[in-house]
Amino acid sequence: MFIDSAKIYVRAGNGGNGMVSFHTAKYVPNGGPDGGSGGRGGSVIFHADENKTTLQDFRFKRKYAAEDGEKGGRRNMSGHAGEDLRLPVPVGTIIKDAETGRILADFTEPDQTVVIARGGRGGAGNALFANSVRQAPNFARAGEPGEEFNLQVELKLLADVGLVGFPNVGKSTLLSVVSAARPKIADYAFTTLEPNLGVVVVDDYHFVLADIPGLIEGAHTGAGLGLDFLKHIERTRMLIHVLDASGSEGRDPLNDFEIINTELESYHPGLSSRPQVVALNKIDMVDEAVLSQLKSTLETRGYPVFAMCAAINEGVRPLIQHVAAQLQTLPKTILAETVDAHKVYQYEQQDLFTVRKEQGVYHVEGAWIKHLVASTNFDDTDSLQYFQRLIRKKGVVDALEAAGVAEGDLVALDDFEFEYIK
Repeated sequence: MFIDSAKIYVRAGNGGNGMVSFHTAKYVPNGGPDGGSGGRGGSVIFHADENKTTLQDFRFKRKYAAEDGEKGGRRNMSGHAGEDLRLPVPVGTIIKDAETGRILADFTEPDQTVVIARGGRGGAGNALFANSVRQAPNFARAGEPGEEFNLQVELKLLADVGLVGFPNVGKSTLLSVVSAARPKIADYAFTTLEPNLGVVVVDDYHFVLADIPGLIEGAHTGAGLGLDFLKHIERTRMLIHVLDASGSEGRDPLNDFEIINTELESYHPGLSSRPQVVALNKIDMVDEAVLSQLKSTLETRGYPVFAMCAAINEGVRPLIQHVAAQLQTLPKTILAETVDAHKVYQYEQQDLFTVRKEQGVYHVEGAWIKHLVASTNFDDTDSLQYFQRLIRKKGVVDALEAAGVAEGDLVALDDFEFEYIK
């Protein structure tokens, strides 16, 4: 099964907490603090694997978490860093923030690597807080939480050339003739239900050809299989527009041509103006005069036109040779996506905290508050004084007073509650 879209949740590892410890050894009084720092949490890293062709791995497993860092140890021993989680995706994969739609990564080259979620930093052990004044700190810093995101992962095939056209015009047959690909071929519409790729070799040059499932009128609004597969055409450098010159399905080839190009343009402006070659297929079933008129009409519009019968490999080689020659003059890849200029992990700066009043209690909330409370030893004078200085410096007290807090009111900082005293 061809899976080209998935929603997943990823979480980087949390940093390990710092250790509060004091050196103890026989005949060594007042050995001093020796608590080690916690290890960094593992990051979630995506990389492009050219051996992957679908997002099948994400079909059943939707949650991924990197390893947490270990807490610090005694004798100044640091905790082990968490192992990174590396997730392979096919070349052509786009990763978006599911909540905002912002593009975080676009994998266009094999082995391309992007860190999507960074692991949290490890907390400092109490040995790092010792100084000439505070010689026996009885507190350490908690590890920071790892980043977490809900992601939309999409695959847009990276093919050089795309085969487009109505169902049952011979696209799959053409692919099977010019490459080693073996798509399903049958005499009914929508035989192809998923894109097929084939490598076409012309002398010493080769290119990737994609058979896109048949499009119909209204494809850009979701009719038929349109929206599922129009996106795969965006990446191609060139299009081969296959027409049933015989009209065997009861349709007019010129009308088919117009409809498909209208659908391409409606889906993505400029897509219909991509370099395009017209392949008039099934010429064994059409009158010579009708074929000549059809070819002349399309050539007058500026399109290279090739008559062929893909089923018996007639007229196919000139078409493929022309495509190969044109590709060597075109840019390597035409991309329709633009990755955000910021680094993936640099999200907009969020407020350190928020203040809300509920049932007479002033709640101060936020990741920074949670980390501060976790890092404070409220039974230690030095640690408590540091806590008090920091909430004043960062504006917590000012924010509480602006919210209307009064002497004696109950304030909750994460899970730490106290009565407000000026």
